[in-house]
Amino acid sequence: MKSSLDENKPIFQQIREMIEDDIVNGTLTEEAQVPSTNQLVAAYQINPATVLKGFNQLVDNGILYKKRGVGMFVKSGARSTLIKKRKQAFKESYVRSMLQEARKLGITDGELQEMIKSIGGEIE
Repeated sequence: MKSSLDENKPIFQQIREMIEDDIVNGTLTEEAQVPSTNQLVAAYQINPATVLKGFNQLVDNGILYKKRGVGMFVKSGARSTLIKKRKQAFKESYVRSMLQEARKLGITDGELQEMIKSIGGEIE
């Protein structure tokens, strides 16, 4: 979880994204219990309804499920669902615009591949 929240983004969305990030990076495994509403309320000094709105979006998207009286848990298959969704978003947000700009500049596919390889070695 993040140590603080961004005041420029809806809090429920940040809660949802934090849980998603923890699932994708393996901090929260499938069938693991997620932090409770009370834990998040105390940690971030936010309204319980705000936390529940973020949780409910994750339930609606098939990422979490509720165990009555126990809490929220990561649904089996949630990680692969999130990775698939993020790969598609990455393609649409980054790859498409990168290719459009490359075409404008006359960069060939081979040149583009070389650029990616050269930068790939620099990033860890």
